[in-house]
Amino acid sequence: MDERSSRLLLALFMLCLFGMIVLQYVCPGSECPLLLRLHAGRGASFPGPDPYRAEDGSPARFTPRYNFTEADLRREVDFNIKGDDVIVFLHIQKTGGTTFGRHLVRNIQLEQPCECRVGQKKCTCLRPGKKETWLFSRFSTGWSCGLHADWTELVSCVPAVMAGRGAPPTSEEPRRNYYYITILRDPVSRYLSEWRHVQRGATWKASLHVCDGRSPTTSELPSCYTGDDWSGCTLSEFMDCPYNLANNRQVRMLADLSLVGCYNLSVMTVEERNRRLLESAKNNLKEIAFFGLTEFQRKTQYLFERTFRMNFIAPFTQFNSTRASSVEIEEATQQRIRELNFLDMELYDYAQDLFLQRFQYARQKERREARRQRQQERRRLMRGHLPWAVNNPTEQQETLSSSWASEDNSTGADYIGNVERWRR
Repeated sequence: MDERSSRLLLALFMLCLFGMIVLQYVCPGSECPLLLRLHAGRGASFPGPDPYRAEDGSPARFTPRYNFTEADLRREVDFNIKGDDVIVFLHIQKTGGTTFGRHLVRNIQLEQPCECRVGQKKCTCLRPGKKETWLFSRFSTGWSCGLHADWTELVSCVPAVMAGRGAPPTSEEPRRNYYYITILRDPVSRYLSEWRHVQRGATWKASLHVCDGRSPTTSELPSCYTGDDWSGCTLSEFMDCPYNLANNRQVRMLADLSLVGCYNLSVMTVEERNRRLLESAKNNLKEIAFFGLTEFQRKTQYLFERTFRMNFIAPFTQFNSTRASSVEIEEATQQRIRELNFLDMELYDYAQDLFLQRFQYARQKERREARRQRQQERRRLMRGHLPWAVNNPTEQQETLSSSWASEDNSTGADYIGNVERWRR
């Protein structure tokens, strides 16, 4: 090899090495945001294994235990960010809502991204060409309806707050569409996380708990502690308080409390109250635009993107190690936590089944769409490469129809048809 060739190879090697150094500097992680932006812009998918399998420990296919209609599983809303639509985030304590809320304001590809300034908790999320927000959440509008407002508070408060933020309403103004979203978490892990948070001094005393136009009285909602906070409380003390709102918090915050007399426990029996709360929470969870699960981060990201047709820049990360997971709890104590949160346990079981069914339904629909595109491309190529196309159009059509029929018959049954087979 002559000297000139050696210099050329050396130059190419140095150029490749420099490029790798720059790439590692720009994209230090295994998931490069720059590449993800390019990926989202192309609308294509990366080759390789399914990124949603095994990350959260869930099986590739589970056996559904609840019957849902196709309308229950199909979640694709026509969210118009340039119009009057609003996403409302119902943030339940210790469900990973803070992380998800930051994704909403910092990690979504938008024509006009949210403006987040250093040192400020809230970001400005305006519609393109308008001085009006499209997102109602802690990190965009703040706690405008009270600290960690529940479903009962939000549905009565959000429209009034949004009307005050925008232009004065007119008779010609279209009615806003409010798309409610939330995140749920395994009840035992969530309960332990809330205990640790309260143990460190958190109180959420600023929560209003407004229902039917008023906050509960001290007799309706007594406090579990005296003084400024409950810092230093033991887990036993935390569990022993009968007024602790941590018990079955997810059901209470998702249910319509006006159906049970709000916080007045004398309106009906405990059994009837619990039944109505659980039924209302399940129905609201099924009907809201979207909900995710903390234990399924990538699936949560996928379903949100499919529901709202909005793409995140960087992928969600599954954190299985939290303060709650670091607490060693005896089985007897865990069982007592399950008993204290028996409504949340049933709700989460229902939510996980619905969530995974929606995920499988969406993935199968996505695969069918991809298969249809490949078939259309194959048909286009066949039309362009049949030499007898012009002279014998009848024979061409018969050949193509036979080929297309065999392709269409190989697609298999859709998700709803497969559910009964999976149950066997």
